Amino acid sequence: MRILVVEDDLTLAVGLVEGLEREGFKVDHVGAAEPAEGALGLTAYDLAIVDIGLPGMDGLELIRRVRHRGVLTPILILTARDGLDDRIVGLDVGGDDYLLKPFLLPELLARVRALIRRSRAAASLVLTVGPLALDVQRHSARIGDEALELTGREWNVLEQLALAVPRVVPKQKLADSLSQWDKEITPNAVEIYVSRLRAKLAGRGVGIRTVRGIGYRIEEEGGDGPAT
Repeated sequence: MRILVVEDDLTLAVGLVEGLEREGFKVDHVGAAEPAEGALGLTAYDLAIVDIGLPGMDGLELIRRVRHRGVLTPILILTARDGLDDRIVGLDVGGDDYLLKPFLLPELLARVRALIRRSRAAASLVLTVGPLALDVQRHSARIGDEALELTGREWNVLEQLALAVPRVVPKQKLADSLSQWDKEITPNAVEIYVSRLRAKLAGRGVGIRTVRGIGYRIEEEGGDGPAT
């Protein structure tokens, strides 16, 4: 598996490259966004680790550009900006996860492995969250061996939540995803579909957690308490 590290701090970059290579990854390193944009356009990386605070073009603009060009490589954002707005912008422009500096290498490695696993699951068109499996191609969902009966709108919300694991999906994004069904959908109306999904998932090992003021996250139950 091959990873691109986009980091202008040479000391940090060397540590990242060494740590990733010890885990068996092949690693390329660039110190600016411009060569990273070219590399991502030419090479099928399994993951990119991108620092936001790059010289010249920043990491957010790099992510925005490569996503606009259709690059689907999972992207882990590194940032020293701890404001919530900065993190939301990073995810909205196309980042898949973020890690605040300073960080510990074991946490970064865990996030790298999780992003690659999720990317491979999406590539196989089957998304899994605990016992829940969504076949994206067939628009079917199962919990274990039992089929989960869903309406079109319920499927759409569940798919968006599963695609984002472990991230939170904003209410507005869920509302936008339903626009093909009903142009009148609002963030408040999304609560109806989330409530219906919770009823169908109740007691079956997976739930939808409300992150107040932001949106929803789907997760396997048995972690830090029931999803509410």
